Amino acid sequence: MKRLIFGCGYLGRRVAENWLKTGDSVYAITRSQARAKEFRQMGIEPIIADITDPNSIEFLPQTTTVLFAVGMDRTKYDNIRDVYVKGLQNVVNRLSNSIEQLIYISSTGVYGDFSGDWVNESSVTEPSRDGGQACLEAEKLIEDSVFKSRSTILRLAGIYGPDRVPTRSLIESKNWQMLSPSGYLNLIHVDDAASVVQVIGDHAPNGDTFLVSDGNPVLRQEYYEFVARQFGINRIDWKEQSTEPPQSSLRAKRSRTSKRISNKKLTQTFDIKFDYPNYQVGLRHALNQ
Repeated sequence: MKRLIFGCGYLGRRVAENWLKTGDSVYAITRSQARAKEFRQMGIEPIIADITDPNSIEFLPQTTTVLFAVGMDRTKYDNIRDVYVKGLQNVVNRLSNSIEQLIYISSTGVYGDFSGDWVNESSVTEPSRDGGQACLEAEKLIEDSVFKSRSTILRLAGIYGPDRVPTRSLIESKNWQMLSPSGYLNLIHVDDAASVVQVIGDHAPNGDTFLVSDGNPVLRQEYYEFVARQFGINRIDWKEQSTEPPQSSLRAKRSRTSKRISNKKLTQTFDIKFDYPNYQVGLRHALNQ
């Protein structure tokens, strides 16, 4: 198989490694010459391009699968729609009609506040943050494109793993006032997320959408206290919180959109076994790398 990756970063690189291990040819888009050199050393064929510049992606290789897993580089871009929506539109306009599957990495941020209730693929999408709104708009773009029936949309919960442990720096520095203990966290270990993409890429698409999480949401307070114990901090005195995070902050907005993400559709449709089925197992692995 020939695979093309837009966004070969924290998740995309692991997907690329999995595909290479099975003998697939992998191409990856990057803006960086240095990153292109790294890709070549890994066995990935790099393509220097920028999805916000349609002229730079005018000539793309003929591949069977396309993975769009682009993240927001705030050091280069100011408007998330320029990347998530306009960038995706540029890609869709340039893709060959021979593509067999387009896998789009979306986010569970497309959902709003469910007051801690369970959420599935048919739940109402009312995103409160810019990222979720941009992801939902990008999903609609795919659904309106010629690739609708050949697409798979994966709404991922919070990705974590080696070198990416949510709130680690705040907890290590005991910056408690920036932590809100209310609401649920929904997580997926990056290696498990990459395995899901690999499984999806080996099945014929039908325009479906799946939620991707470990299926074991955790209360934020429980998560923070577990992480703290890994650093020898035996307790967090929540009474020392002088204030909640500023109401306009991203962290505050997240804490006000409490929900529990169900992965039942995914696990009942595909034979998927998670290596890190809950945050305790996953964090012990991530913190020991």
